[in-house]
Amino acid sequence: MGKKIIAAMSGGVDSSVTAALMVKAGYDVIAVTMRLGNHDTVEFDADKPNCCSLEGVEDARRVSRLLDIPFYAFNYTNQFRKSIVDYFVDEYTAGRTPSPCVMCNKDLKFGKLLDQADQLGYNYVATGHYARIEQDVESERYLLRCGVDLQKDQSYFLFSLTQDQLSRAIMPLGELNKDQVRAIAREYNMLTADKPESQELCFIADDNYKRFLKDRIPDQIQPGAIVNQDDEKLGEHQGVPFYTIGQRRGLGVSAKTPLYVMQIRTKDNKIVVGESQSLMRDSMQVEDLNLISISKLEAPIRAKVKIRYKDSGAMATILPLGKTSAKVQFDSPRRAITPGQAAVFYHDDLVIGGGWISK
Repeated sequence: MGKKIIAAMSGGVDSSVTAALMVKAGYDVIAVTMRLGNHDTVEFDADKPNCCSLEGVEDARRVSRLLDIPFYAFNYTNQFRKSIVDYFVDEYTAGRTPSPCVMCNKDLKFGKLLDQADQLGYNYVATGHYARIEQDVESERYLLRCGVDLQKDQSYFLFSLTQDQLSRAIMPLGELNKDQVRAIAREYNMLTADKPESQELCFIADDNYKRFLKDRIPDQIQPGAIVNQDDEKLGEHQGVPFYTIGQRRGLGVSAKTPLYVMQIRTKDNKIVVGESQSLMRDSMQVEDLNLISISKLEAPIRAKVKIRYKDSGAMATILPLGKTSAKVQFDSPRRAITPGQAAVFYHDDLVIGGGWISK
């Protein structure tokens, strides 16, 4: 294969430096920005960085001009709505807590963009993720490792990438920390050098997901009962999409000890609450497994398992339940295991694989 590469550019400092490093490495680079559209009823604040905004597109265009590489903006509005926004809403409606960044990486950045690369005759896609990809000499499998900057490591969001996607992905920031990235941007006099981090949910203008859901699906959000584990009513909730496992604030229920959401029952529209200890679980089931460092899970393995992005991880035994599911048995109980979130398995800095927490 040749050295023709698409640099995915959002208009932020990470993607800007990624493009620069690819040019420096001698690749034939074109910059591509995904126009994702505004799926909110609220206008985005022009002063806040956002990869969905026109400002982000223009910043990417300016950096491309600085690097003297072709720039393209492709409209992925419909794909983004179906794969990310609709998924986000559907998960909350079903009583689960979604992880839209994982889906965006799988379906858009390493799905739609690789399709675009094929159409344009390009071989690879480079992104500004803080993670590392390498190929194992013996197995010939492509491996995913944490970025060296553990504060910025994004390997958790990349667990669902396939061998084909990993073989065509380049992530040059995996060996750098954020300060080094900004320093490189300053060397190039990039206008994005000191640009702040973009907000977590790029498609929600004010970061208020409850307001976003209420605007999109008002008829599906109905009040209901907040009950204890004996099904005794303690209060009223505002609608099951507004709650997540482990939530304490905003319950509107008074008790001698703090209460937390421990179960979301969509069938009878109830939120079950309990004391902190009721959130502890020693096992969970994971579906839709995607394995990276190994081809299949044939026998129990030991791994450190993260149950959310900011989780530091905990040791567990992973037992196969079939081709695409597994039981994770933790050495010690974990707090607030949340259906809908990704569970990612690690051996030191190596991503073994992962799946979606189902129960």
